Amino acid sequence: MERIRRILILFCGLIFCLFVTQTAVNCEDMSTYHLTTPQNVSYDNCTKDYNVSSDKLFYLTIASISANKFEIKEMQSKTGYILFRAAGRDFLATVVYYSSNKSMLKITPTNNNYYFPPGIVLNIFKYIDLNVDIPIEQIKKI
Repeated sequence: MERIRRILILFCGLIFCLFVTQTAVNCEDMSTYHLTTPQNVSYDNCTKDYNVSSDKLFYLTIASISANKFEIKEMQSKTGYILFRAAGRDFLATVVYYSSNKSMLKITPTNNNYYFPPGIVLNIFKYIDLNVDIPIEQIKKI
């Protein structure tokens, strides 16, 4: 009888450990899950102000789109827009000039359907936030 009780306690402990491990794995994946799952994204989450010139923000946006491995379809530096494709949808990144050291980046879906993975916009903003202090070097012509 004692032997059966020990086996039963061991078996229950093993099941408990498996349950705790599975729950911990699900909690770690939760943040990635919310960034990659399509959901309604607020327009306020698609815009962000920066204390840099519009030219620098334009170049940082191009670098961010490339670093996230999104496909750049079209861009125009004079008006400050970049058309790119991510997650099977087209997005428009627009750099708005406020002053010599203040500008805004607006990333919106081209079809005005704001049901998309929020990680697309958040990853671009995060890349720019991390690299905003790095100076942009001019390419020298040889």
